[in-house]
Amino acid sequence: MRFPRCGGILLHLTSLPSRQGIGDLGQSAYQFAEFLAASGQKLWQVLPLSPTGYGDSPYQCFSAFAGNPLFIDLGALLEQDLLAPLDLSSAPDFPRDYVDYGSVIEFKLAVLRRAAQKFLGDDWHPQRAEFEAFCHNNAAWLNDYALFMACKGVHRGAVWTNWEPAIRRRDAAALNEWTTTLSHHIEVFKYWQFEFCRQWDNLKTHCHQRGIRIMGDIPIYVAHDSADVWAHPELFHLDEQGKPTVVAGVPPDYFSATGQLWGNPIYRWDVLANCGYRWWIDRFRASLHLFDIVRLDHFRGFEAYRTITLANWLPIPADTITTPPSDGGLVPATETVPELLKTCERNANSPEHTWGLKTKPSIGCLFVRSWRPWQTLPSFHCRTCWAWAVKPG
Repeated sequence: MRFPRCGGILLHLTSLPSRQGIGDLGQSAYQFAEFLAASGQKLWQVLPLSPTGYGDSPYQCFSAFAGNPLFIDLGALLEQDLLAPLDLSSAPDFPRDYVDYGSVIEFKLAVLRRAAQKFLGDDWHPQRAEFEAFCHNNAAWLNDYALFMACKGVHRGAVWTNWEPAIRRRDAAALNEWTTTLSHHIEVFKYWQFEFCRQWDNLKTHCHQRGIRIMGDIPIYVAHDSADVWAHPELFHLDEQGKPTVVAGVPPDYFSATGQLWGNPIYRWDVLANCGYRWWIDRFRASLHLFDIVRLDHFRGFEAYRTITLANWLPIPADTITTPPSDGGLVPATETVPELLKTCERNANSPEHTWGLKTKPSIGCLFVRSWRPWQTLPSFHCRTCWAWAVKPG
């Protein structure tokens, strides 16, 4: 894939207008695609689409693989006779200029649960075979995610480290018992993922028909309270209770005089290397199935990382992630955009060079109110870089 000179707009789905309190994959998304095509834009960039957790941030999600069920268009479920008009007319009067996540989650998940129950109760539903195939093809992450969310519901939303010890530790007997006991709840979460992916694929096809590609986002770290960490604790620096022993952050710099505390658990890169980076390969594949192009957030994290407790940069061993593994390649070079800020020091051994990425690092942001605005003009950028314009606010 080549990247000819083109423009686009970053608009996360949450910002689309909707009567259900949050932007979704319904009519407004298609209208925005039409706007992009009519205005000559070629890219639609979105933030991570995963189900949000702490702080409702798309960078703190319950899964790096799953989609956010809040993005499901209820109107499409109405057309499938999985909902009744009364289900939609009972929506509260949501704010127009921001997302009130508390009320949106309470209303929308209740309606989505009714749709799921009707779908799952119909063994002869026209999409039943498609649903079964989806569950089979995505079992590697879907089973853990659905069980994680079902268990989380039983524990009233508590962090998984505060669950009953046996299921927290993922003892084999506990996994079997909870999977059987919560089988119906698990199927509901699986159905939501099926419907999210079905609606997303339809929107993506619509965009392609109008010459628009979708750029997604792969955050470098995952949330501690996630199916990823619960299902794969061996890949992270955790203690015996499952709590992080060190967490991610960045030191003081131009953007923050006091540095930043992100709180995400740190990867055990040696363990990842020993298993052939299977988890990362699966994550890239899943993202490149959703998106045409992906932005690799905090790309420097593939070379070195900062731990808050140690307060210094720790290099990742040179023979691990900086040398892309086989298996078809960890990162398809023509479909990724590494995010690197201009302040990062780079050299010939940096991952963007050793991975053979054909696109130069993204500038990060093209600050409109720069102290040297002339330096941010496109004529000063290299031919193969990406830059973002931020409207002053």
